[in-house]
Amino acid sequence: MSDIVAIRRALISVSDKTGLLDFARALAASGVEILSTGGSARAMAEAGIAVKEVAAHTGFPEILDGRVKTLVPQIHGGILGRRDDPTHQAQMAEHAIAPIDLVVVNLYPFEATVAAGKAFEDCIENIDIGGPALIRAAAKNHDFVAVLTEPAQYAEVAEAIATQGGTGLALRRTLAAAAYARTAAYDAAIGAWFAAQNGETFPPRLAIAGTRRQMLRYGENPHQQAAFYATDARPGVATATQVQGKELSYNNLNDTDAAFECVAEFEAPSVVIVKHANPCGVASAASLAEAWTLALRCDPVSAFGGIVAVNRTLDAAAAEGIAAIFSEVIVAPDATEEARAILAKKKNLRLLLTGGLPDPAAAGMVYRSLSGGFLAQGRDHGRIDPAALKVVTKRAPTARELADLVFAFRVCKHVKSNAIVYVKDGATVGVGAGQMSRVDSARIAAWKSGEAAKAAGLDTPLAQGSVVASDAFFPFADGLEASVAAGATAVIQPGGSIRDAEVIAAADAAGIAMVLTGMRHFRH
Repeated sequence: MSDIVAIRRALISVSDKTGLLDFARALAASGVEILSTGGSARAMAEAGIAVKEVAAHTGFPEILDGRVKTLVPQIHGGILGRRDDPTHQAQMAEHAIAPIDLVVVNLYPFEATVAAGKAFEDCIENIDIGGPALIRAAAKNHDFVAVLTEPAQYAEVAEAIATQGGTGLALRRTLAAAAYARTAAYDAAIGAWFAAQNGETFPPRLAIAGTRRQMLRYGENPHQQAAFYATDARPGVATATQVQGKELSYNNLNDTDAAFECVAEFEAPSVVIVKHANPCGVASAASLAEAWTLALRCDPVSAFGGIVAVNRTLDAAAAEGIAAIFSEVIVAPDATEEARAILAKKKNLRLLLTGGLPDPAAAGMVYRSLSGGFLAQGRDHGRIDPAALKVVTKRAPTARELADLVFAFRVCKHVKSNAIVYVKDGATVGVGAGQMSRVDSARIAAWKSGEAAKAAGLDTPLAQGSVVASDAFFPFADGLEASVAAGATAVIQPGGSIRDAEVIAAADAAGIAMVLTGMRHFRH
């Protein structure tokens, strides 16, 4: 027995009219009666497409400024009535309810209204009521009714009607699943907006919705499935256009996001190189090309196969330098034609252009899954004010040291804890990340600075004469002492340890400057 359901009558009520007229013409050509409302009906009528106003079909006018137009038994009965249930059929006949086989609805643009910063009342009026009710009703009765919620679905359904006279059960179930996902996302957006209006950052129920950007070949490892979903328009991987290169992987996207968020911290032309979600080289300079050279110098071994982010339009000089080694991804707000041509020679290199930079001071939410639930917290958008730093040692930092201390602490925010970062003249010269003890991070960063110096043909470790940043307080003086041994002359750290006095005394004994931020940047 065929599961094809013929489409004889369709209800169309859409806010986004993309593709509407072509789809309506295809329905009309297949002999489908079209019911519609408001602007959708006018658009089709003006295009010469036969359409019947819902009010004429139901005998009930639109009321309450259009808030009530389809919330009537003649519409919902026509959608929800089961065609294989004699009782349903008898009741539909008794009340002159005609079956509706296809529902085409996209919702009032609530999300866009909120994103545009419209007034409270405008947002309220863009909360669709009839649309979600129609969608949910059609999706529930998908055994007999097809439901479309976005223009991208039109072509497949039009083809099915033209070639087989209707829709098959598998297609209707796929459409129903998409319909429920759409209304769930819509309600999630409304719930989040209302919570914000009420000053609730963490409401009792929290719904998260995303739009799938792409399926990925696999996750962190080949045996894991993965996909990429976009949740908002924050500039970055979610807004990026891939100009060239292989398909992006889960790890590529994760690392690219880490690199781009870090590079956005800096005002001067800057480059960040990331490997396994950690910056392995960061520099600011007069040009991107110079910043690239300094960032690469910090850890040229780890930079191989890394992700490169820049905070300016990528120019030819910088592109030439980056192209000289193997990189997985380059992400930038934009790129010149000359830079694109240079990188085009690297066929597998992915070039992502985002159209802008994320605001490092902007609030937002980040999530992490746990067994049986997830954690939610505000994005780490904390930024220190150099004027508010507290000097706790006998010696205050010099102007050069202070500039490097601020730079180092900004980098530290993006390094996995425990994090230690050595910086000299606006460039990292040693990064210690993700160790279980802070002293080990300090030693590893110092060792890396020595290895980088050897690679550059220098006799002195890069960290000599640098400043050092710690993402959290030094629990003991040993981490500070390891940094001093590496050549650091000034340190920036949050403070707050019960042994702060001991650590400060060690700094004074070494003759170095120390400032406290009062702000921690753990990144797990």
